Amino acid sequence: MENFVEAFSILGYTFNVKTLNILLPVGISFYTFQTMSYSIDGYRCKLQPTKDFIAFAAYVSFFPQLVAGPIERTTNLLPQFYDKRFFSYDKAIDGMRQILWGFFKKIIIDDNCAKFVNYIFGNSDNMQGSALALGAFFFAFQIYGDFSGYSDIAIGLAKLFGISLMQNFAFPYFSRDIAEFWRRWHISLSTWFRDYVYIPLGGSKNGTAKSLRNTLIIFLVSDFWHGAN
Repeated sequence: MENFVEAFSILGYTFNVKTLNILLPVGISFYTFQTMSYSIDGYRCKLQPTKDFIAFAAYVSFFPQLVAGPIERTTNLLPQFYDKRFFSYDKAIDGMRQILWGFFKKIIIDDNCAKFVNYIFGNSDNMQGSALALGAFFFAFQIYGDFSGYSDIAIGLAKLFGISLMQNFAFPYFSRDIAEFWRRWHISLSTWFRDYVYIPLGGSKNGTAKSLRNTLIIFLVSDFWHGAN
């Protein structure tokens, strides 16, 4: 709402808007997308509505990926709660390795890069261009270590329970171009937008103008999802 008021103030309109201070539940954007996946796939007849409320509740609130993903599809995650699971030593070892790798990204890469990034960006007015470029370089590794590290921890934790979550990052900085980068970065979100927004709008099948329009809508919706700031 503050951004809305500020945008119109640039055009010369002034609004006095009162807002409510609403405390939102943790992870609301993630389980909102997952419940939308359930509803849309059910509407498209890609799955049968479940009669098992416990399995559905577990699908919506599965704690390892509740806060930062990956955003799971109903067709992948929900059926796994129907099956009786047994402890797998090999899967647990694999999961622990991925958890440790995730902690390495979070603690060693993310936290150490953050020290430089916060200092450089916090004093940007007094920094030279080379220092700002270095800050941007460190920030690229900070955000990757933070986000992909959490995904690794979530996927590894899920393996301890015999649950398989989708891959969320696929070495995005080794991409050949920007398009490939977005296919490798936060895969669960980008594929969600592709399947539930971009393709239903027509994708790239109806000419360049509509393809550009659909791409713009995708990025606009993605902006809203990431937050008004």
